[in-house]
Amino acid sequence: MEMLAIQYVTIIVLVALALYVIGKYVRKEFDWREFLSWETLLLIMFVIALKPLELSVTIKNLLGLGRGLDALFVVSIGFAYLLLFRIYMNVDRAEREITELTRKIAIELEEINEKLEKIEKKG
Repeated sequence: MEMLAIQYVTIIVLVALALYVIGKYVRKEFDWREFLSWETLLLIMFVIALKPLELSVTIKNLLGLGRGLDALFVVSIGFAYLLLFRIYMNVDRAEREITELTRKIAIELEEINEKLEKIEKKG
């Protein structure tokens, strides 16, 4: 079966993204889990780009949907929700860490101010 132009463009973009992720990993901007997650996602997208019709029909048959494209949309939406949940969890964790750090800084600043007031009273 002949590949379409969009498949070639998609493959070029995916290879560029894979190289970008490898570069980030080499520069220690990604840990090995992030690297593995992104490279796995890109590999899945690469397989979809190579065999979109065959894969959509297979997923359609597994899920019992009417059309192959519907199957790809259902799987994509489910995957997007999983990524969105992961992002939400990371943001929530970061907010908690920021709140805790702010509390610690406020307590330390209050202690420093009290010590400065004592020093000024003595002097």
